[in-house]
This record gives sequence, C-alpha cells and structure tokens, in this order.
Amino acid sequence: MLKGLSITPPVVGRISIGRVVEKNGKRLPEKDDQFTLTTQVQTRDGWMLHPLNETLRKASTGKLRAIPVRMLFNDPDLNLRADYSLFDRDTGRPVCVGNGETCMRATRDGIRQQPCASPDGCSFGQQGGCKPYARLNVTVGDDDELGSFILRTTSYNSIRTLAARLHYFNAVSGGLLACLPLELKLRGKSTTQSYRSAIYYVDLGLRTGSTLEDAIGEARELDQRRRAAGFAQAALDAAARLGFANGAFEDGPEESAVVAEEFYPVADGDRGPIAGVAQKDGLAQKEPAGATQTTATIEAVRPTLRDQLERKAALGGQAA
Repeated sequence: MLKGLSITPPVVGRISIGRVVEKNGKRLPEKDDQFTLTTQVQTRDGWMLHPLNETLRKASTGKLRAIPVRMLFNDPDLNLRADYSLFDRDTGRPVCVGNGETCMRATRDGIRQQPCASPDGCSFGQQGGCKPYARLNVTVGDDDELGSFILRTTSYNSIRTLAARLHYFNAVSGGLLACLPLELKLRGKSTTQSYRSAIYYVDLGLRTGSTLEDAIGEARELDQRRRAAGFAQAALDAAARLGFANGAFEDGPEESAVVAEEFYPVADGDRGPIAGVAQKDGLAQKEPAGATQTTATIEAVRPTLRDQLERKAALGGQAA
C-alpha cells in the first residue's frame, strides 16, 4: 500500500441538495429542497446526472426526498467520517484536520500532529474558518456493491443526526449495520438563525413501509446469506480502517476542486458552503466581517499550489 495516501471507498457518484450556478460570470451557491444524484463528471453546465437520479425520481411521488441505501461497513465511523476541517480558501487543500483532541496540521516543516481545541477554542481555526465537515458513503442500487455515492456536508443538523442514527441502528441490530435496508431522508425545520424560513438537513431512517423488527429480520437473513457465500464483513471493515489511517488527510488533489468550489465558493468577497453539498444547516454562510482569510502557516503551504493553478490557467484550464 502506498504510504501517505488515504485509501477511501471507491466513489461512483455524488449526492447533493445544492449546486453551483453561474450568474453574471460568477459561480454562486444555490440551495435546493431535494436530493440530486450525479456522476463524477463535471461540464461547463455542472455535474452530469447519474442514471439512478432519473430512476429514483420516477419512483418517487414528487420531489426526490428519500433514497434507499445500504451502508458499506458495520462500524458507523467508517461510513460517516466527521472532523473539524480548515481548508485553503484558494485551492481547497486541507490545512488542518482534527477531532477535538488532536489534529494533523500542514506547517512549514511538513504535517505535524498538534492538540485540537475545536473551532471555538482555537485561534488558528478561527482565523482560517475551521468548521465541522463530514463525508458519508452509501451504496445505492445493486450494480456495484462495493461502489458508493458520497454526500459531503458541514451541516450541524445533518452530522449530528446521521452520527446518532448510524450508532443507534448498529446497536439495535446487533452490529449488522451494513445489512440493514435504510433510507436517506431530507427533512425540513425552521430556526431563529434561518429567520423562520425552512432549512433542510439529511436524516437516516428505515425504508418506507418497514418496521424496525422487519428491518432487523431482513438484516439477519442477508448476513446469513453473505456468510454462507464467504463474504467477510469484519475483514472489509478492517481493510477500510487501515486505508483511512494510511494518510494524514482524506481529501486528496482530485477532491480539492470540489472542496474549493462547494465548501468555500466565492461571491463578491463573501465565502460560505453550499446547502447540502458542504452546508451549515442548509444555508450559505457569510464570512464574519474582518475575518482573516489566511494565516502565516497557510501562506507557507500555498505557493506550490498557487503556481500549479497559475500554470493551468495559462494553458486555458480552469482553476481547481
């Protein structure tokens, strides 16, 4: 295994509840109130839709607000990886990633492990815009049982809800989370922060028409069939755990373009996440007045990335 490279679940598509649109020559966040499944191919008009997007829409009674899914792993923390993340605002490269106790930070001397005080207690994170960031991998359909769709989010509501559901379902099923027939659901709520307008977050529940007892029974049957066929779920979890630990940062160069555009889109100097793709409670957030964009440490690791982007722009490519 190539050291220093995080080995993540194979991705065949994306799940979002928002998108980037071009208005007056600027790429701006636009929130939505339904799911969209896309491929990993992006054109000038946006991300290409995945064939399953149309299939699921035809099966739904209206807007696509529920997606039947299964988890790849029994360990909840392998399906949903959540951490405090600070990204370079220009390139989308991770600069500091922590769990509230320790963090991995890019410094002048390379990547170093340091204490993590969470965004509210970290002056470095407050200067750069550190915030919770999560990635959820799920399987949709039966074409590729080890291929997954990825949902990226910075929504507190989504992260808290998904984490709780995953741990609860794993507990009540006796550790058979990967065999449970589940459903991603889009829920709405109003808060004082949203000025009483509806915001949307992602939840995880049983499939429509199913009870918990039925779902657990189905999970046991599937687990028995898999064991009889030689399917080693524990070994799969162990391989995934080893792969995630193989690199300091999960997001690599190929993901940096997505993070730069969706986690920190720019509009007239304002920066914030996109609803449902990289979101905070379904709302595009505004950077606090007077907030510093970078620190000396961020600047120290940025020049090489900037040079690469400038060379690409000179060749007529788009900045990633």
